[in-house]
Amino acid sequence: MSRNHKIAVLAGDGIGPEVMIQALEVLDVACAKFGFTVQREKCLVGGAAIDAVGSPLPQETITACKNADAILFGSVGGPKWENLAPDDQPERGALLPIRKYFGLFANLRPGVCLPALTHASPVKNELIPNGFDVLCVRELTGGIYFGKPKGRREENGDIVAFDTMIYSKSEIERICRIAFTAAMGRDKRLVSVDKANVLACSVLWREVCTEVAEDFPEVELTHLYVDNAAMQLVKQPDSFDVMVTGNLFGDILSDEMAMISGSLGMLPSASLGQQGANGLYYGMYEPSGGSAPDIAGMGIANPIAQILSVAMLLRHSLGESEAAEAIEAAVNAAIASGMRTGDLYTGEKGETKATTAEMGQAIITALSI
Repeated sequence: MSRNHKIAVLAGDGIGPEVMIQALEVLDVACAKFGFTVQREKCLVGGAAIDAVGSPLPQETITACKNADAILFGSVGGPKWENLAPDDQPERGALLPIRKYFGLFANLRPGVCLPALTHASPVKNELIPNGFDVLCVRELTGGIYFGKPKGRREENGDIVAFDTMIYSKSEIERICRIAFTAAMGRDKRLVSVDKANVLACSVLWREVCTEVAEDFPEVELTHLYVDNAAMQLVKQPDSFDVMVTGNLFGDILSDEMAMISGSLGMLPSASLGQQGANGLYYGMYEPSGGSAPDIAGMGIANPIAQILSVAMLLRHSLGESEAAEAIEAAVNAAIASGMRTGDLYTGEKGETKATTAEMGQAIITALSI
């Protein structure tokens, strides 16, 4: 397999460009250490693209993404563009079209609370003495967000709005296979989240997930209703290993998972398409948080989510798993040494308050050893 790779880099708006700088510097060190190359094409996206060329997703950016092995995405949006028409705003005008264009149907979103950072979690620390590590696998291109018909009409003098939740067996099967495969590489436990006591879609979801489980006999499969899953995430997050669910439930639960992890600045995500013949995925990798315009340009944003997004990109799209593991270990080492950006800093003994660049350098130092 070639060790020469190509990615499209879409830094975007707000803190996106400044955390992207740190992520690419970490990538440079990983390339040198593990003997591969990654060519980068930097592209406009989001508000920055609107300001430059009048579109949140220029054709040049789509072309660059098509010619790349993967997309490394920063963040988009901010108050400057909030008054635009909804479809022209950075988030809806860039993220959703990219997902649709490249068929990125599987969202992998880790929720990790390191043992050294349990104090940052709103969950009682005695419930998570060793932290937790949960992976949410969310179906990204189906369900109620995309189902038809969708709209508004007048009925008997009243205005009615409607959305349609629809899932096909093939859509459910492909996301479940990704989740089972992920579980095989972890603790071999999978929780499927649905609302099968109410929704026909969820009845089919549970049936298909149970069928797919037959191909993964080593994985322990359990089913939870979404309301119970939301409660259990707060009560005992360390009881989860991998969770798989549909678009709507995944949108909500992954945000809950991020909140109890302590800081969005720590959490990467991957949006993947179909697996290729080489076993790798075309995907888009980005922090779970947003553009944070209130701290943009201040040099205090946490770059770890962007850096860990690089690690996910290396693992799932470029096949450079050794480098991915080394980056993740370097992040853990920097945290263990006491380095903390403002979102994590408490002033406790042994902590060092770090800027964006200082946190990036601490990770590079650990990676270089």
